[in-house]
Amino acid sequence: MNGSLRSALRAAICGLALAVGFSPAAAPAADDKLRIGVILPLSGVFSNEGRQYEQGIAAYQKLNGKTVAGLPVELITRDDQGPGSGDLARRLTQELILREKVDAIIGYSFTPNAMSTASLLGEAKRPAIIVNAATSIITERSPYFVRVSWTLPQSAATLGNWAAKNGIKTVYTMVSDYAPGIDAETWFTKAFVANGGKVVGSVRTPITSMEYAPYLQRVIETKPDALFAFNPGGDVSVAFMKATRERNLAGAGIKLLVTGDVVEDNSLPLIGDGLDGVISAHHYQLGIATVENERFIKAYKDIAGADATPNFRAVQAYDAMDLLYKAVVKNGGKTDATGLLEAMKGMTLTSPRGAITIDAQTRDIVQDVYIRRGEKIDGRWQNRSFETYKAVPDPGKTPR
Repeated sequence: MNGSLRSALRAAICGLALAVGFSPAAAPAADDKLRIGVILPLSGVFSNEGRQYEQGIAAYQKLNGKTVAGLPVELITRDDQGPGSGDLARRLTQELILREKVDAIIGYSFTPNAMSTASLLGEAKRPAIIVNAATSIITERSPYFVRVSWTLPQSAATLGNWAAKNGIKTVYTMVSDYAPGIDAETWFTKAFVANGGKVVGSVRTPITSMEYAPYLQRVIETKPDALFAFNPGGDVSVAFMKATRERNLAGAGIKLLVTGDVVEDNSLPLIGDGLDGVISAHHYQLGIATVENERFIKAYKDIAGADATPNFRAVQAYDAMDLLYKAVVKNGGKTDATGLLEAMKGMTLTSPRGAITIDAQTRDIVQDVYIRRGEKIDGRWQNRSFETYKAVPDPGKTPR
């Protein structure tokens, strides 16, 4: 068989594998380097989020280098274009595994994109570290998923517990109508009601909604003690927060409770006065006073610019790299999937957000959750932490 015919045959086999599933060709390359596939939203409405992840990865490598356990580290990045692109995320995952022969994948900012790849990861036996997608059930869809970010139940249930124990008797809930929003609504409600609170109304809004006035008017007419809200961050959350200010929710005597991604640090200049008095639950804010956080922020600014503000997404990507680097070291410099997964299970890291642990059974993250209040400090709006819930697991799972 001549060389051109062999090349054509190899191309045809690869194309067939991409179309119908995996084969022995999906085996990773030899342990001459660590190949990391990175799948992020780098274009479209959520491209700012994608840049946070990229810069978090770059900050990690600035501090820790581009080799681990003697292996050069190669990043191979792809753009999934944001939520609602599950088919694209699935194709990109296939490409990274089959053509690029990556050893592991870091990414999946949105739940639909992560869910679309679950079966592929199992077929190819390739670990994937989730940098954000926060629906609880994701890690149950594939034994190759490891989450280093957070889950909506972690934040929402913690906030529900806090609200019921701090004088809030009635709440109206408003969440984006997709899996993370439903998680947030479900677990806030469970915790709030279990501690004596009452939910007096609820509404689910379109995921890309930028118009909240009619929904907020309904809340004001209902007159709850507080509104609990979740939406997917970025421009959508800024629009929501501005609307709550314009409708004068606080003036109507209604407290605003949100998951922390709604008031992420780098959106605060756009939210402005709308942050005043807002209570949120989250696992990271700039003001965490630790050496690790100071090092991270400095490295991030060195990469992104002195005026750049890192948020929780950058930290999650930073920690994903740390988890993978440390897994390679623990696995003796080998990049086999079984060894990397076993190394990750039960691992504890010292993160810019505090100590985090990957539960050995659930492969989900256990971490501190901070209750914060929006305040103007030294002329800048900030989320100031005033209470900490330690080592919070996903309440939908039972770590052992």
